[in-house]
Amino acid sequence: MSIDTEQYKVQAEPFYQPQGNEIALYEAAYRRRLPVMVKGPTGCGKSRFVEYMAWRLGKPLITVACNEDMTASDLVGRYLLDATGTRWLDGPLTVAARIGAICYLDEIVEARQDTTVVIHPLTDHRRAMPLDKKGEVVTAHADFQLVISYNPGYQSLMKDLKQSTKQRFSALVFDYPPADLETQIVATETGTSLELAAALVKIAAAARNLKGHGLDEGISTRLLVYAANLMDEGIPPREASRMALVDPITDDEDIRSTLHHAIDAVFL
Repeated sequence: MSIDTEQYKVQAEPFYQPQGNEIALYEAAYRRRLPVMVKGPTGCGKSRFVEYMAWRLGKPLITVACNEDMTASDLVGRYLLDATGTRWLDGPLTVAARIGAICYLDEIVEARQDTTVVIHPLTDHRRAMPLDKKGEVVTAHADFQLVISYNPGYQSLMKDLKQSTKQRFSALVFDYPPADLETQIVATETGTSLELAAALVKIAAAARNLKGHGLDEGISTRLLVYAANLMDEGIPPREASRMALVDPITDDEDIRSTLHHAIDAVFL
């Protein structure tokens, strides 16, 4: 079976601003084909980083958005019925293993634990995956690498990785960038001024201080980009900030009022 790897290549360089030495660390892990876990809060750049590294390494990237309804067959593959009978269709994990792609399982804790165990044989010395339904063992291509991401802030007894899964990965821990770097990111990503980007970052800092004190999660860099985009469409800064930064993250009136005051203080 021939698979066109070009369809999975990241064609254009994604914008990514390093926060530290994560690029060198990832490249070292890839040279040894170590599985990598990318941990950090929502909207801090985990997925963008993986896309950037796939582009930088020139490797195909297959991304799977994990969810609670995902089954092992969704990852591995299944038999399908068609006009000629039954045929096997590889899942994204199997395709990645065959062609030597980077397989990125985004927010893996959203998947059921009985689903994620199918990755275990690919993340140790075996680097292989048995297709029980097909009676085949797929040996991973030499270029194959598995990358997973998750948000530690959402850990619970029901949504966490087993130790048997965690200890198969190396890990990179991400956080929101420092204020000056985040200002540059927002300005570059949206084309807005540094002054306006800095104002949005100040609002985000106020919200992040409320994490654990009424907010489950702070304002992400992604939402700052949304707010700047709305302003570029002519929406006044206060309205754009409330629409993009406050209303999506909380329904609590006291928290909303606090964040509205922060917006008013920044955009006088």
